Amino acid sequence: MKEHLANQQEIITNPVAKLVGVSKHYGHGSLIVKALDNLNLEVLKGDYLAVMGASGSGKSTAMNILGCLDRPSFGSYQLNGLAIEKLDDDALANLRNQELGFVFQQFHLLPEATALENVMLPMIYAGVPISLRIERAEEALVKVGLQERMKNRPNQLSGGQQQRVAIARAIINQPALLLADEPTGALDSKTTEDVLNLFDDLHKQGITLVLVTHEDHVATRAKKVISFRDGKVVQSKEKKL
Repeated sequence: MKEHLANQQEIITNPVAKLVGVSKHYGHGSLIVKALDNLNLEVLKGDYLAVMGASGSGKSTAMNILGCLDRPSFGSYQLNGLAIEKLDDDALANLRNQELGFVFQQFHLLPEATALENVMLPMIYAGVPISLRIERAEEALVKVGLQERMKNRPNQLSGGQQQRVAIARAIINQPALLLADEPTGALDSKTTEDVLNLFDDLHKQGITLVLVTHEDHVATRAKKVISFRDGKVVQSKEKKL
């Protein structure tokens, strides 16, 4: 019984993402810039983590490494227990498609495609059959409140609606980790609130979320807030339940 409980505890606390001694250097010799400096960070399943810091603090570099868009110069990154530094570029691309979802400040929607077609894109690369692609994309758009806008193209949608399409696309493959980089930066205050409410709902549904922001009122929605300076985490706060 004790062994069974210990195994359950290990499953619950096993990190989705784990950075150990991660550094990222640019340049050579005396011109080296340390974007990240011996960073240790764990993101547990079900976390809602906000990452803050001034421009050049390292937060975007950390996000790029978490998203397998960049590789560390030193140290180790494990995503669901898989050592990222051991993967080639093709394996990383597959991992990004299957295990990660991305939401950016700019929506990056295909202008000639409908909302439904934009959401279906990641499943095309994953080899999901067409009937299942349509079914799952429709479900995702309902989840983000766009059931009446599935056939609209981006220029027929407001900024907030476009971001909702981008969020639906990001979660369509049921990623282990959803990464949002300044997702409200191009939105007005009312639309920002709507998108943050959506993130709250997704988190309650069990999605693990890391959000980069420079806005305090956005960060306060998260369960945990960490602040970067000079490539290191200098402050960490967690909400008391």
